[in-house]
Amino acid sequence: MAGVFDIELQDGELGQDVSDDDAIEIEEGDYDQDPNVNAIIESEDLETVQLSEQNVNTGKEKTGPQDFELRKVLGKGGYGKVFQVRKVTGQDSGTIFAMKVLRKASIVRNQKDTAHTKAERNILEAVKHPFIVDLIYAFQTGGKLYLILEYLSGGELFMHLEREGIFLEDTACFYLSEIILALEHLHIQGIIYRDLKPENILLDAQGHVKLTDFGLCKEHIQEGIVTHTFCGTIEYMAPEILTRSGHGKAVDWWSLGALMYDMLTGAPPFTADNRKKTIEKILKGRLNLPPYLTPDARDLIRKLLKRQVVQRLGSGPSDGEAIKVHPFFKLINWADVLGRKLEPPFKPALAGEDDVSQFDTKFTKQTPIDSPDESTLSESANLVFQGFTYVAPSVLEEMYKPPRIVKARSPRKSAYPTPVTALRNPFSPRHHLSPASSFGFGGHNLGSTLDSASCQEEMMEVQGLPHV
Repeated sequence: MAGVFDIELQDGELGQDVSDDDAIEIEEGDYDQDPNVNAIIESEDLETVQLSEQNVNTGKEKTGPQDFELRKVLGKGGYGKVFQVRKVTGQDSGTIFAMKVLRKASIVRNQKDTAHTKAERNILEAVKHPFIVDLIYAFQTGGKLYLILEYLSGGELFMHLEREGIFLEDTACFYLSEIILALEHLHIQGIIYRDLKPENILLDAQGHVKLTDFGLCKEHIQEGIVTHTFCGTIEYMAPEILTRSGHGKAVDWWSLGALMYDMLTGAPPFTADNRKKTIEKILKGRLNLPPYLTPDARDLIRKLLKRQVVQRLGSGPSDGEAIKVHPFFKLINWADVLGRKLEPPFKPALAGEDDVSQFDTKFTKQTPIDSPDESTLSESANLVFQGFTYVAPSVLEEMYKPPRIVKARSPRKSAYPTPVTALRNPFSPRHHLSPASSFGFGGHNLGSTLDSASCQEEMMEVQGLPHV
């Protein structure tokens, strides 16, 4: 999110509060040896790759592009487009979804993208949670991959944070509590998320959180096992990823701390005008927490942003449980969080289930066209996508139920009330913000339309393929 907010950190500091009690700075013992930022930047092992979400699953229903009506464009990039669509066939006819269309030729050019495909297949097939996006269908044609995801009409948390500037602590506490439960669930499944940022957090129609974009996830990670893959968005990246010293589930808790800092101050904790300087600040920079934060908020951020992994809150066997008992969450009933019983601080004012008002108008005003599928891949190249078809179990259950006799009903009144101002608890006052460049559904990077230097800031992978 570098370059999005007007608030800029100078030498890793904010404001005039220079008390050592609240400063996070490099200390003796943080690293086995002094981090060499130039070596990280110039390493021959460093390779820039485009990140995208692909999925390979198995299923029974024959579903294809012809079963969906294109309605709106939600985002697009170098790999393809994301549409809002309506299902026109089957038991779920009339349902609104998000359809992600990806060109196979763009994916098979890079072996790392194939590895991400395999990882995401397993993750989206296995992971079902109230705060994680649902995959409904996946299918393919000769030259394209199609992912049908639940449509989340609340838009990106990033857009709301950009609009408001900063959140009140109660607002941040709500979002963080739902995110913690999602991350905990992934960790229980042996999955490290590794790409927590506002662009990858969507809101549903009620204002609840949904994590999305699993192309960077590392799966099959057990307690005490570390991985060396270098990926994620720089500003939220844990030091141990940058130094390639091996990392585990604790990297997600560093990212949570960076996200919390972003929510409460208007910018990630360490930013600069280029990648090298940003890495230097993450590894060595001093960070002062603004004096307006409550003691509990300051304490939680400090404990999440510990450079020494063993000192970081959540790094032990108890994982997220150690964070959930922190005083910052003392008023949170975690059973109510999981049951989605807490009132969201922001409820989008939506005219209907197909409302796109929370998405960028530069996309939604475009004519939705899925270009003709004229490309074909060799037989060997297509083996990568073998078994791509997927149908969610809930859909299959409906398909194979016995026929029902439904009595005729009188016509219903309009299902949706007249649009009103969004119902929400108060956020902080709005701040002037610089415009953001955004594409993709929920921050999914389908292939950036930005210049290559900008791409390098956010999309990286080193030291070979993930083990999937």
